[in-house]
Amino acid sequence: MSPHPHEATRSSAAFSAAAAGRVARERIAQPNGWWGMALFLCAEVTLFGTLIGSYFYLDFNAHSWPPPGIKAPSVVLPLVGTGVLLLTSFPMWLAGREARAGRRNPAMWAIAVAFVIQLGYLGLQIYLFRHDLNDFGPKGSAYGSIYFTLLAAHHGHVVLGILLDATVLVFLALRGLTNYWLIGLRGLALYWYVVNVLAVFVVFTQLTPSL
Repeated sequence: MSPHPHEATRSSAAFSAAAAGRVARERIAQPNGWWGMALFLCAEVTLFGTLIGSYFYLDFNAHSWPPPGIKAPSVVLPLVGTGVLLLTSFPMWLAGREARAGRRNPAMWAIAVAFVIQLGYLGLQIYLFRHDLNDFGPKGSAYGSIYFTLLAAHHGHVVLGILLDATVLVFLALRGLTNYWLIGLRGLALYWYVVNVLAVFVVFTQLTPSL
């Protein structure tokens, strides 16, 4: 029994960037890999909602926030860094569009641009994190505990995203724009959209004592 023509097209997507793009454009619903990433991100949004809610709960019940002896956080660098991170949503969107058009190299270049910017953002955040640790620690107060927990969780997600960038780039280079890796690229873009939005909530939570 011969395979259904549409199934044959899906099979050929494993070998052709153009076919993979065609399959992506013809899909009526999102693929399972995309939904898997979406479900994972729902759990992560819940995690950050809990952390941010805990921050404001502790703030509401504190006589002084931050406690005496701890300076209110600086505003400029965290806001600039977050703004730069938000800009990476565009190259990730562009990567997805180029991939659906079957253009591997432009998609890879778009991811690479986002990757470099995200590395710069991570470097800035590590610098600021270490600077804060020199002023106060996570064990000295409820403020320090939730402050560093929130930032560490966010930075961990940025690190994970950068590792995913590198993985997708390597496999696109080695195996080409197959149907499998096109779905992976779309999942990666979705990951960064959500992480970038979460970064806005994290930075404004972090800076509330200074705003």
